[in-house]
Amino acid sequence: MHSTSDDQLDPRESVYRERREAALAAFIHSTPVIYRHDVDIHPTAVQWAAQGTDAPRNLFLTGAIGVGKTHTAWQAARLWLERRVTRTGRRPSIEAWRSTSLFDALRPDNHDYDARVLTAQLQKADLLYIDDLAAARVSPTGWTQERLYELFDERYINRRPVLITCDVLPGATGDIVGDRVQSRLREMFRGGVLLLEGADRREGAAA
Repeated sequence: MHSTSDDQLDPRESVYRERREAALAAFIHSTPVIYRHDVDIHPTAVQWAAQGTDAPRNLFLTGAIGVGKTHTAWQAARLWLERRVTRTGRRPSIEAWRSTSLFDALRPDNHDYDARVLTAQLQKADLLYIDDLAAARVSPTGWTQERLYELFDERYINRRPVLITCDVLPGATGDIVGDRVQSRLREMFRGGVLLLEGADRREGAAA
């Protein structure tokens, strides 16, 4: 039995593999250390990552604190990236943000980011991942709500995928993102809400 070396691979497959490996390595490097190891994730999250015809375009991971929403999301995003690089031969862009950092970056008085430039960047990303949406307990200003509306409306009308973790449902986010964005979240995640259940994984971790 003969093994297949890199030299025997179809040149296009070799290029795709190199690109995929480079893209995955870069993504893993940008992933918080605690979420880099593989975990078994819910089949619905796996189906979403494949982005098949029967899978939801957007995925909203909800559940109690500590059930693994963020770890599931990072793992699902990595699977999504792997599938997309394999299919297209290019490296898709993924924007991953904690909600608190995102809302702060979109403020008009933030000197580290231009809110309009950042909004346009997030609108066009191949995948937008926002972690722990409900952590932003203080309602954003009118300016920030306008940027959030522009962001989600653009992704909504152009059907660009969004991945969100949150401990409340999309229909209960009005106090966080405003009513206009909440309305779009309801529509975007119709059929794409995944409830994760279980005990708080952090309890006893340091025991």
